[in-house]
Amino acid sequence: MGHDDPMAILHVYCQPGARQTQWAGWHDGRPKLQLKASPVDGAANQALIEFLAQWLRLPKSRVSIQSGQQSHFKRLSIEGLDEAELQRNLPPSE
Repeated sequence: MGHDDPMAILHVYCQPGARQTQWAGWHDGRPKLQLKASPVDGAANQALIEFLAQWLRLPKSRVSIQSGQQSHFKRLSIEGLDEAELQRNLPPSE
């Protein structure tokens, strides 16, 4: 059953160690996220997954980091949304 579920790819720019976790506009054409968690022991990556899952109203298991675990630039896969749905859920671009 699960193979027919839509899946979207999301590229984001993350800034860990911020005052709070929130959308913070755009950076190089990607949504920018400030993460309260620091980039220690994967805490910021976990915070990113939790934030996006909550934002998109999906289980955390549907959001996964495909690449960029150690980078500010991350590529995520979002199961259960297609690209159009994902774009509608992102903050407006600048």
